[in-house]
Amino acid sequence: MFSEYSTAELLSIFAMQGFAGLSLFSVFVLMALGLAIIFGQMGVINMAHGEFMILGAYITYLISNLFSTYLPSLFSAYFFVAMIVAFFAAGALGLLVERVMIRHLYKRPLDTLLATWGLSLIMQQTYRSVFGAREVGVSLPEWMMGSLHPTDSIEIPINGIFVMVLTLCIALAVYYWMYRSRTGGQVRAVVQNRPMAAAVGINTQRVDAFTFALGCGIAGVAGSAFTMIGSTGPTSGQLYIVDTFLVVVFGGASSLMGTIASAFTISQAQSSMEFFLS
Repeated sequence: MFSEYSTAELLSIFAMQGFAGLSLFSVFVLMALGLAIIFGQMGVINMAHGEFMILGAYITYLISNLFSTYLPSLFSAYFFVAMIVAFFAAGALGLLVERVMIRHLYKRPLDTLLATWGLSLIMQQTYRSVFGAREVGVSLPEWMMGSLHPTDSIEIPINGIFVMVLTLCIALAVYYWMYRSRTGGQVRAVVQNRPMAAAVGINTQRVDAFTFALGCGIAGVAGSAFTMIGSTGPTSGQLYIVDTFLVVVFGGASSLMGTIASAFTISQAQSSMEFFLS
């Protein structure tokens, strides 16, 4: 498998594929953080999580077109606006879904799996009806174009570096929220002992709704990041949902650090092996 390459070529290949794996790792982490919060903290199997990600991607696409048409002078900053809008839009839809559907299915994991799978089909068809069946892509700001060249044979895209920095910031924010904030403490209290948490005055239903909405909002941000490295279509979310569940289960459903380590391991293995294997 390696005999047809020289040592220098192998080093360049592993470096390039390693960086490609880091870009994939970034999407996995952003997807898995939201899923780990919903699945790990609430026990809800959300099969529509990929569609919440694609909602963020389509919002980024719309805002990109809006800025390029009406605010070309501010186009270089459109992604930051799109990311914020995607977070709140996906979070608001997640809150609505929790209130209307998920709230009635707690402690019924098979029912949540079937219900959210049906929701994912509805969302896919909605995207297909609104945006069409063909994939769409966003135009990158000029400062995201190009790449860095550490050596003559290694090329690192700037937009990939940006996505990784964004992922690091969001992962740190989620960690701080979960383990250093009052709301995060309430979430962990509800997970550990729901009756006792309610007895000391925690509104468990409000915590559930907020947790589900936050997980969906992070998926929306993942969708914005996804547009930097791939095109968006109605079924693009389903391409990542199985891998994301694998990341969460492999890393431990209730462990954020385990989720991050799992995403790194799986993304690097996938990126390296897919280059050499058919």
